[in-house]
Amino acid sequence: RETGTDAHPTDFLSFFCLGQREPKGAAGGLPDGVSPDSLQGRLLRSRRFMIYVHSKMMVVDDEYVIVGSANINMRSMAGARDSEIAMGAYQPAHVCDGEGPLPRGDVHGFRMSLWAEHIGTDGAFLAPHSRECVRRVREVARQNWEAYSADEPTAMQSHLMAYPVDISRDGGVRLLPGQECFPDFPNAPVTGRKSSRLPFVLTT
Repeated sequence: RETGTDAHPTDFLSFFCLGQREPKGAAGGLPDGVSPDSLQGRLLRSRRFMIYVHSKMMVVDDEYVIVGSANINMRSMAGARDSEIAMGAYQPAHVCDGEGPLPRGDVHGFRMSLWAEHIGTDGAFLAPHSRECVRRVREVARQNWEAYSADEPTAMQSHLMAYPVDISRDGGVRLLPGQECFPDFPNAPVTGRKSSRLPFVLTT
């Protein structure tokens, strides 16, 4: 607003999560001794499985990749608490010149293989900075979330899902109607919750 632009925050920043859902018939009924009302029973019936990724990685302009162990919190960044390690890599022969297309070296190949794993393949993904690429990624992620959160088990295209929140033009975060918690986890709000047992110093 200060610059007079009508851009939306999601034009520059997107939020995603990972999950997997298998259609009916991918497995048999409930194992002996598993109650249909238990968490295990609900997950087996819904065929929904969250994917928890603990790695920390960033690929910049298909030119530079950094992989490390640090979280963006005080425990990792204060310098006097957790021990962390990181590795950065690039290829001198494959760097951005500021004018032409993005480099097509091993960092590019690594990103494309990673994207193929999580969102599939598409020609638009060759130019991750383009509006068409952003539009396509959001479209796939939205379709995946709809399949993941549907009442009946539905096969997903890939793993990447739109994080189930609505971002307003002024940057506010709103819950989606009827989706305040993740499916199958009625006590897991999508916006998180401060621990009532762990002290602040341990969680940050």
